[in-house]
Order: sequence, then structure tokens, then C-alpha cells
Amino acid sequence: MPKTAIFKDDLFLEHRPGPGHPESPERLTGIYQVLREPALRERFLFPSFPPAGRELLALNHTPAHIDRVAATAGKPMAVLDPDTTTSPRSYEAACLAAGACVEGVRLLLAGEIDNGFALVRPPGHHAEATHTSGFCLFNNIAIAARYALARHGLSRVLIADWDLHHGNGTQHAFEETDQVLYFSTHQYPYFPGTGSFLETGAGQGEGYTVNVPLHGGQGDGDYARLFRELLAPIARQYRPELILASAGFDIFGGDPLGTMRVTPAGFAYMTRVLRELAAELCGGRLLLVLEGGYHLQGLTASALAVLAELSGAGGLDAAAARELAAASAPLPALNQAREVQKNYWTL
Repeated sequence: MPKTAIFKDDLFLEHRPGPGHPESPERLTGIYQVLREPALRERFLFPSFPPAGRELLALNHTPAHIDRVAATAGKPMAVLDPDTTTSPRSYEAACLAAGACVEGVRLLLAGEIDNGFALVRPPGHHAEATHTSGFCLFNNIAIAARYALARHGLSRVLIADWDLHHGNGTQHAFEETDQVLYFSTHQYPYFPGTGSFLETGAGQGEGYTVNVPLHGGQGDGDYARLFRELLAPIARQYRPELILASAGFDIFGGDPLGTMRVTPAGFAYMTRVLRELAAELCGGRLLLVLEGGYHLQGLTASALAVLAELSGAGGLDAAAARELAAASAPLPALNQAREVQKNYWTL
């Protein structure tokens, strides 16, 4: 069985954006409750991890931005942008979330774990180098990728982002380098309004940003095709040394912020594709990082399916796996993305 690590801490429940805010502590309480079951505690590793200090945060964020978020510590509430508010311990939680992702990368590269899932809050992929955005304080996955590049000498990291919303902060962090390949599927033109087919990177990073904007209503078979027919062949040509994934569960059918129709089986299938690519290309090194997901029951069920797939317990039954592997319904966005990406990859 793989050594699968789960990065969790009750401090993540102390980030409280306010009554009625969709990014609530309840997003994690259901998952955390299930993970207390003895059978699950025996299946997974639960490493401890320190918060990211300024030096690590500064790998991706300006000093002024770090100072602005740090200044919210201990305050009842601070409004950092129209969508992003903090509570007294939000800064601590944000530092710990980034630290969890950094420790996940360290353990992967040391061979101490095979894969992992950072069940953290606040989320991160909208956070820019200079400011907060879309519920996000610091860009957890970007900090982890920069740590791998700067501290461990890696030269090729793949970030796959299946969140409902485009990860503007992650794309902008790496769009001018070939050291990170960023692949995003997202509902468009939903918030933040970025992520068109033609955003493919710039300079040395031209061709290393892959965007698949979707109009909504896509389900398991559609995402299976995108991961199998677009992400997988590009990843095999890129040959990453580490795979990171922004795992947003707001594409779940019934999520209040979107109109996608993905089920736990679809999330398990995408995880299987990533796990198999990691096994083939980079020694199995795969870390998932929680982003969005606001249907509480759907988030819990889907995250557990992902964990089952990571740990080898099977998050996807054989019949569903065969069905998704054979999915072939028309998907115009796949054809459009393929035409753009043929400028850079053999597809």
C-alpha cells in the first residue's frame, strides 16, 4: 500500500471569514470527523508540520503583501478585498496551510511518503504575489512549487488545477517560466475572469500554461477525457519531477457556486490519472492541495474518494473506471484546447 500522508490541523478551523461566507470552517469539519475513525487512521500517515515563515512566504509573495496579511493577526475582522476577510487567527492558519504544503513536498522528495493530500484552509490559488483574492491569503501551491525549485533544485513541476475557478494567482506566478507547467480546467468566464484558451504563457514560459475554459454542465466523462486526452500526453512530454494538484471540489454537482456535475467517481478518476502519471514520470511524487468546494456533503464524499484512490484502497470501482476510460461524448472545449496546444505539444 502506498504511504499516503494527510496534512490536517484544527487551526485550519480557526479561519472564520464570517457568517454566511461560503469558505467556512464546516468545509473541513466533516472530513476531519470521518478521519478520526480508527480504520482510516491506520491507513494514512498524519505528519506534523511547522508554519511557513516569512522566508518561505517570500518565495512567492512581496514583503508588503506578507505584512498586510500579518497585520490582521488578533483583529476581530479585516476586509482585505471584496471576497476575502479574516478573523483573529487567520494569519496563523494561512501560514500553517502554506507550511503543510511545503512539508508535503519535502517528505515526497525525501522519499518518506509516496503521495499526500493537504486538507488545509484558507485556500490559495487565487492569491497573487502582491495581494489577496477570492478567499485566498497566500498561494499555498505556488509556495510549495517554488520551494521545490529553489530549495531542492527541481527544474520541472506540473501543477494541475481542477477547481471550478481559474487559478489566476498560480498562472501569474509561473507564466514566464518553463520550470512549472500549469494546467487548468475551469468554468469561464466565472470569477476571476482569466484563463482563456489563448493564455499560454509568455517569454520562456510560452506554451507552459494550458487553459481549458468550460461553459458549465460538464461531468465525470468530460473531465475524464480532459485528463486522459490532453493533460496526460502533455505531461508525458514535459516529464515533471513532481506533480502538484489544486483540488477544488466546487465542480461537484450541486455546489452552490457553480454548475458542473462531477461526482466522487469523477474526482477519483482524475486522481487515478494523476497517480498513474506520477508513478510513470516522477517516482509517484504527487501532492494534492485543497482549494474550493462548498457543498459540504459533496466535499466530504469526494475528498474521501480521492484519499481512497491515493492510498490504493480504490476510490473507483471497476465498472465506473471502464466507463470513464471509454468516455467519448463530444466536448468542444477539448478540441479547442487541443488546437491551441498543438503549437507546443504533439497531440
